[in-house]
This record gives sequence, structure tokens and C-alpha cells, in this order.
Amino acid sequence: MKQTERPPEKLTESRKALKQTIYKKNKMRFAVSLFCAVLNSGLSVLVAYLLQVIMDAATQHSMDELVRAIWICVIFFVIFVINELLMREMKNTFVRNALRQYKAYGFSKMMKKSISSFSTESTSTYISGLSNDINSIEENYLLASIEIVVQIVTFIAAIGMMLWYSITMTIIAVVLSVLPIMISAFVGGSLVGIEKRVSDDNESFIGMVKDMLNGFTVVKSFKAESEVGAIFKERNNSLEEEKCRRRKKIDLVGIISGTSGIVIQIVVFSSGAYLAIKGSISVGVVIAFLQLMNYVLAPITNIPTLLAKRSAAAGLIDKLADELEDHKYLSGNAEMRHMKKGIACRNVSFGYEPDKLVLNNISCAFENGKSYAIVGSSGSGKSTLLNLLLGGYINYEGQIMIDDVELRNISGSSLYELISVIQQNVFIFDSSVQDNITMFKSFDEKQIEIAIEKSGLKAFIQEKGAGYQCGENGNGLSGGERQRISIARCLLRNTPVLLMDEATASLDNATSYMVEDAILKLDDMLRIVVTHKLQESMLRRYDQIIVLNEGKIIETGTYDELITNQGYFYSLICISQNTDE
Repeated sequence: MKQTERPPEKLTESRKALKQTIYKKNKMRFAVSLFCAVLNSGLSVLVAYLLQVIMDAATQHSMDELVRAIWICVIFFVIFVINELLMREMKNTFVRNALRQYKAYGFSKMMKKSISSFSTESTSTYISGLSNDINSIEENYLLASIEIVVQIVTFIAAIGMMLWYSITMTIIAVVLSVLPIMISAFVGGSLVGIEKRVSDDNESFIGMVKDMLNGFTVVKSFKAESEVGAIFKERNNSLEEEKCRRRKKIDLVGIISGTSGIVIQIVVFSSGAYLAIKGSISVGVVIAFLQLMNYVLAPITNIPTLLAKRSAAAGLIDKLADELEDHKYLSGNAEMRHMKKGIACRNVSFGYEPDKLVLNNISCAFENGKSYAIVGSSGSGKSTLLNLLLGGYINYEGQIMIDDVELRNISGSSLYELISVIQQNVFIFDSSVQDNITMFKSFDEKQIEIAIEKSGLKAFIQEKGAGYQCGENGNGLSGGERQRISIARCLLRNTPVLLMDEATASLDNATSYMVEDAILKLDDMLRIVVTHKLQESMLRRYDQIIVLNEGKIIETGTYDELITNQGYFYSLICISQNTDE
């Protein structure tokens, strides 16, 4: 799994891919929506012609012309309604599929990210990108794309009909329209930056709220409500101020466009009245021109704002695409489905910061089917070593060999086929116990029963049932029950390697013993357990104990061998026994 930087062209490809997923198997719906919308524009422009015919019939006192105009109106109305219904059906279906595919693609890309990449990122980025930003993408990118085309077609059709009626009046209308378009486009262009700032502030706000809710107990126990409230107030004010600036900018574009439209309409109508008095055109043409001006002014008013909003929404798509694209990514291609020998670390050194090693020249071997306990004081590098074995960080020095293959050369999917992990904080979905055990996958009932039996969950299932709802993050379960569910998950996966990282740290001694006992009875897999609970009866059952101190392995051996040596491990045991007393 080699780690490299993403080139700029890769980010561009990612942006294109995210935008293209909107139209995947959805192009026909978009095309029909667009066609119907354009047809509606043409029909709307024809309203001006119908008004002209009716008005001229009235001024000429011609009943035949009036009847003919009414029949045309009836036919027009039927076509318009049928087309409107089809357009709305196709447009709504297009938007539904587009957003569904967009979110699904984004989520699937997120799930493909490596553990090392995801662990350094903020989840609020994705929460915002797949929730709040979606509203802007729907209104300002998808629907606006159709509306922009409609407005342009309407404008062109209206100008064409105006030229047919009067070249002089058309020239006046076009000249007057150029200035407000330029001003609106200039002012509206700054909306792109504002929209991105709103998205960034909203992302920060979501992250803050999530932290405060997760830390609710800490806030209350330290009586920090007022301090936390002040932080909330500051972030909330900042977000709403930025949103207010966005609204003001949009309003400014609208005011410029709207005011200009009124002025243009008055000037053009006055010119038409003058030409009608001169006898150059009929009164019906003046009325038609007045109607057509609406189809000229509406695009002048709307297109700059729509373009600005669409650019801003496209920026949000690009932002999510950039976040989904790993800055560092795994490119190993070795496929492994089985492990015969075990895992070996050869002169492995690693640090989260370049000049500060957490692990220093670690060499050890973990044989298949055996159990290993990793012990040491806090900060000695125990959990970091497990994270390296899980592929959490791959910028280490030395080698980590799984059988005869270096870990960095193994594909991410293969590595996770080999290794399961039980962590201190077990995440439980707000679903049934069985769903949490199977992780929503299908397994043979016998396999599930065996996993429940071996993990010690049988009594719980008999009492409450496999359909028992666990609650948000397992708030309906005890710590021991959550850990047993985690063990059952690993048993169902039946991976060759099981890692356990301080999984019993927050459990009482009795529950801790039951959980660790369940792990040690799984003698058909390699078990590597990081523990701080130095219970003699449990440690004696491990095939080997690895002792870490300040990032180095200073002792290895069985419990009896390490006690006999009376080294660092012996001192840890003595301290632990004194603490228990």
C-alpha cells in the first residue's frame, strides 16, 4: 500500500466524476425536462401573439377574428397543460435520481477512504456536504441548470418575435438591456466566495455542536455551561452573519435587475405608444410588445443571479469532491485471503511528528494461532503498534510482514479481510442486536448462533431477544454487552487475526475477565491484545507477553519467565498489585 500525493489533475477528475454521477442513467429525464421546459418557453412567448390578435380584433370590431383567437387559445391551453405536467414529472424524477446518486456516490467514496486518511479528517465536512449543501445543489445547480436554459431560450424567442414586430423598438430594448446585465453579472460573481464561506462556517458549526453533544457529561460535571454557551453564541453569530451577507448580495443583484427592468419597460412602452400614434404599428402590437418585454426582462433579471448561484453550488460540489479524494491514498495491489505463518515487525520505527518517535526500532513476531499480550505504561506505544498492524499509518520505517508480503503492498480490502479489531470504544448502531452483530450482512443462522455462544451473548439473547433495539450508540447496553457484540462481530467475520486495543479499560474487573476470557478461548486465530489490567490469572494464559517502554520492546516472554527476570514487567506487576490493595 504505497502512499503518494494526489496530483492536481486527479482532483479535477474527481470533480468531474462527482458531477457526472448526477446524470448517470439520468440523461434522458434531464433531456425531456429540458425539452418540455423549452417548449413551455416558446408557448409562453406565443401568449404575446394571442394578445395582439385579440386586441386587434377588438379595435377592428371583427367578431370572426375574435372567435378564431379564442379557439387558438383553447388549443394552446390544452397543449400547455399537458406539456407542463410532463415537464414537472420528468424534472422531479430527474432531481430525485440526481440527488440520490450524488449522495450515494459521495458516501461510497467516503467509505473507500483509508483509515489513515479518514482519521485525520473532520466528519463535519461530510455531514455538511451530504446534508446542508445538498439544498443549495438542488436549487442552485440542478434546477438552476434547467432554468438558465429556459430563460435564455425565452429571451431569444422574445427578441425574435420583437424583431418581427418592430426592428426599431427591438433595438431600443436590446441597448437598454445590456447595462443591467453587465452590472448584475459583476456583482453576482462575488456570490461564489460567499457561498463557500457559508458552507465552511456551517461545517465548523456542525462540528462544534457535535463535540458539545458528545461532551455533554463533561460540560455539566465541570459546570462549563456558560463558557460553552459563549462559544456556541460566537460560532452561531458568525454563521448567521455570513448567511446574511449572502442574502444581501442576492438582494443587491435583484434590486439592480428589477429597477433596470422597470426603467426599460417604461421607455420601450413609451416608444411603442409614440410609433402607434404615428401609425407605424397597431395597438395590438404595442400590447404584444409589452408582454414580450416581460420575457426579455425576466431573463435579464434572473440569469445573472442564476449563474452566480449555480457557480456557487458548483463550488460546493468541487469542495466535497476534493475532500473525498484522499490527499494520501493506498495503492497496494497484493491480494491476500489467508494467513499461514503470522505477522513479523522488523526494525519498525514510527512517529506522528517527524522528529518525535513513538515506536523505536520495534522487532517482534506474532505466530498464527497464538495469543500475545502487549503491556506497558501509558504512552509507551502499545496502541500505536496495533494501529500500524491495522494499516492506520503506513509512513513507518522498517517492515511489517504478513506471511512474506509487506503490509504496504497489500490492498486495503485484503488487509481488512485478514484483520478484525475490538477497540475500547465499541460503536453500536441504533438497530437490533443481531444487526449490530452481523453488521447488516447475511449469515447462516448456525454461524450466528456459534458467534453468540462463543462471545458470551447467549444469556443476553435468551433474555431480551436478537431483535432488541440497542439505542443510539448502544445506550441500552452495558459496557460488557457492547464488547461482547464486538467480539461476536469478529467471530462472524472469521478473520485470521484479532486485535484488541484496551477493550476492557472501562469495564469492571469481573466483566473485564469475562471479555478477555472469551478472547483467549478463540484458539483458532492469532490474538494480539493491548491491556493495562495486569491480572496474573489472565496473563499466564498468553503464549507471550511483549513489554513496551518509551517506544521500545524491553522484554518478551511468558508470565513466569518475566517474573523470574524481575525486570520492568515485574515492577509493573508490583505497582499494579499495590494499587489494587
